Amino acid sequence: MRRYLKLHSIDEAKFIVNNYIDKLKNEIEEVDLFNAIGRVLAEDVFSDVDIPPYDRAKMDGYAVKAEDTYEADENNPIELKIIDSLKAGEIKDIEIKNGECVEIATGAVIPKGSNAVVMVEYTEKKDNKVLIYKAVPPMENIQFTGSDIMTGELVLRKNTKLTPRDIGVLAAIGRNKVKVYKKLKFGIISTGNELISPGEPLKFGKIYDINTYTLASYIKNLGYDFEFFGISKDDVEDLKEKIKKALKKCDIILLSGGTSAGVGDLTETAIKELGGEILIHGIKIKPGKPTIIGKIDNKLIVGLPGYPTSCLTIFDVLFGDKKNVVKAKFPLRYISAKGRVEYLPVILVKHKNGYSAYPITKGSGAITSLSEADGYIVVEENKEILENEEVNVYLFGDVKVGLNIIGSHCIGIDLILKETNLMAKTINVGSLGGLLAIKRGESDISGIHLLDEKTNEYNIPFLERYNVKDAVLVRGYIREQGFMFRKEFNFKTIEDILKNIYNLEFINRNKGSGTRILFDKFLKENKINPKEIKGYNIEAKTHSAVATAVAMKKADIGLGIKTVAEQYGLGFIKLADEHYDFLIRKERFNDEDVKKFIEGLKKVKLPFEKPENCGEVIWEN
Repeated sequence: MRRYLKLHSIDEAKFIVNNYIDKLKNEIEEVDLFNAIGRVLAEDVFSDVDIPPYDRAKMDGYAVKAEDTYEADENNPIELKIIDSLKAGEIKDIEIKNGECVEIATGAVIPKGSNAVVMVEYTEKKDNKVLIYKAVPPMENIQFTGSDIMTGELVLRKNTKLTPRDIGVLAAIGRNKVKVYKKLKFGIISTGNELISPGEPLKFGKIYDINTYTLASYIKNLGYDFEFFGISKDDVEDLKEKIKKALKKCDIILLSGGTSAGVGDLTETAIKELGGEILIHGIKIKPGKPTIIGKIDNKLIVGLPGYPTSCLTIFDVLFGDKKNVVKAKFPLRYISAKGRVEYLPVILVKHKNGYSAYPITKGSGAITSLSEADGYIVVEENKEILENEEVNVYLFGDVKVGLNIIGSHCIGIDLILKETNLMAKTINVGSLGGLLAIKRGESDISGIHLLDEKTNEYNIPFLERYNVKDAVLVRGYIREQGFMFRKEFNFKTIEDILKNIYNLEFINRNKGSGTRILFDKFLKENKINPKEIKGYNIEAKTHSAVATAVAMKKADIGLGIKTVAEQYGLGFIKLADEHYDFLIRKERFNDEDVKKFIEGLKKVKLPFEKPENCGEVIWEN
């Protein structure tokens, strides 16, 4: 199998891309304001007019000479004669003298002789006269010519990316067209025999084309254009034909898939056979090591990895805008990819002391790795372990707000959030991880089911042992926890499992989870050495992940809740009834969203037994 000849740095890749884009930026075009949003200005914009172009009233009221009002107060109003009225847009040749005023609307031209406007709230109209109950100083409630923008003033600078507010300013100064840099146009080609387009029936062995649609959306969001040239099969001639069509219409061609080292490397072959040149094949990063950057006829060809997270992350790193960056605490221990720069997607959790960044570790193949991420952190190649450190988070967009629910995984939480229409970030770190997140002030609500071996009591002993403060424990529901296995094993009792335990391939839960604690207790009670259990060190973070592994025959058996076992058509033998309760930070207990969650806990129909005191506080520090 052929290996990469040379791994390049991400900085080399960025230099090539930025240098190419900078050359294209020299091309300028003029567009009308309807098509200017998101475009980058290629000129400084100066105003040819004053804004406002005349002195105008800021309020409804009466245009007056300020000195006529100086003696006015609530007990001794002064009286002025109304000589006319003015609406916005009306042009009249009016000049007021002492003792006179003009009734005026917001935005109307200030008449000659007037130097202030009295708000209508401080007046009382009587026929053709008005009583004024409050004095005004000169220039009160008048917006003067050029007070917003003056003739000759620099309004927008060159290289500004135009927002809706900027378009409004351009319209205000009378510009209907503006010079902008040429908009990049990307050609998109997906590769792979396994790919089919959304909308087609999903056949066995096929997957839907994710990358085309996510890349296209990203490109549009950046203010660029794209054209899709279809899905190429794993065939060099097919790929070459699509690339040739894209070269005629686009500035940059993006290919996803077909970049890995080995016989499947179609992208490199196609570029070379079309007379192109490979500039980079292989970058010292994770994800995205097999990325290719090439050139055909002075147009850039970028071969992105096939996995969605890898594909979109590398595109963002190479072509994305400069990011908003926030500082955050990285609360977990994470071992990074040695010898490579790693772009690790994270979820941001806001708390009273700032942000915490939790890694998303579902893997590059999961599109939700990116959809759930608020941004990513960059772990340098010489950095191997992160633990309780401050990191820079490069944001994909605005940080989502809502409840922070950090703790043990349960489908009951998903049902409550759905039925109560609450928005929340749910991060599955296990019961103990949720308890610690409450202590750190990161989590609003943490689902926990921690069994104390000595007392056989759930949750409360752990809260006292870990000295949890400023929190309350709300009674949740009772779940049946037990062994999930494929029905072909035909187990009927716990004894059946014990008889076969050394021959079964287990999948375990993550350390700190309530399920893991229950399993360890079971092994201890039955005097079984964990080291003798096949797969004991293979961990999954959710009940669904355990069930999936068993259903797909990656494991024979694992521990989880009955509801999930039924969903996956697995056999189930109960090991224990457990209390799944909710630990809530006291300072958040009376917030509307938290109260709504607790009401949902009480009322929403769940596939679990609810005790009589469901939703009530059962422990308070």
